[in-house]
Amino acid sequence: MPRLRKVVITGISGRLGRIVARRLHHELEWQIVGLDRRPMPGRPKDIEHHQVDLRSKKARDVFRVGDVDALIHLGVMHDPRARPAELYSWNITGTTKLLEYCQAYKVPKVVLLSSANVYGPRPDNPQFLTEDAPLLAAQRFPQMRDLVEIDHLVSTFLWRAREIETVILRSVHIVGPVHNAPSNYLRIERPPVLLGFDPMVQLIHYQDIAEAIVCALEPGRRGIYNITGPGEVPLSAVLTELRREPLAIPHPLAKPLLSFAFRLGYSSFPVAELDFIRYVCMVDGRRASAELGFRPRYGLRETIHAVDEPA
Repeated sequence: MPRLRKVVITGISGRLGRIVARRLHHELEWQIVGLDRRPMPGRPKDIEHHQVDLRSKKARDVFRVGDVDALIHLGVMHDPRARPAELYSWNITGTTKLLEYCQAYKVPKVVLLSSANVYGPRPDNPQFLTEDAPLLAAQRFPQMRDLVEIDHLVSTFLWRAREIETVILRSVHIVGPVHNAPSNYLRIERPPVLLGFDPMVQLIHYQDIAEAIVCALEPGRRGIYNITGPGEVPLSAVLTELRREPLAIPHPLAKPLLSFAFRLGYSSFPVAELDFIRYVCMVDGRRASAELGFRPRYGLRETIHAVDEPA
């Protein structure tokens, strides 16, 4: 009987990690090994889970055993209330260690789920950014520094470790029953908006991201790809479709008001993300369609309403 392909998934305990694991395990019959600092209650017995620090010897031992066919790195920590030094160490050192393990133990495939946000929302952005555009998000949004640096780390690894098929997926805003900034924002009963600003946004269904990862795992796929959903839509139209009543705030008042509310715990919206509801950051996904064969399965209305699906 042939050996099942083995994939290591970081961040497997999160909602998206579980979705990706379920897709690969049940539908495509991969052997799943999860690495996460968090427990994974309710996991299937035949999914292996290691509650470890990515920087630890125990994490290295998972790769040392051998026969790992792929790494899917979803374990980037995004916590606006965490200490920056803690986030930096976990994200940058952890990713560096993972890449070292993959090269040392000859893992043939690495997939990083990055974000199109690394390009940065800016008033001078072109209508659609390609994969060759500079990653400028950290200039205006220091909290994006880690994700930009991780993207750079893995991009360098892609060209340095030519024997490994490395794929970077820069996804537009993932929406669904997941705990990320776009979905959390769209679930707010009265989400803040800025008077005079109504940027076009791109959303993608969480199940479509799992499909993009499956496409990236195919042999011969390597490179950097923007992953887009079913289209573009004004932010106001998204909120109307969800029947949200936005709270319009003049831009000069938004930063101090939201910063104060965030510090007191009345708001879950980090003030540093104001630019994402002010300026455009849209990307061109044609390369992923042509080279990965990825096309979103969910329409725009289905994608928008995924934020209200039960977890």
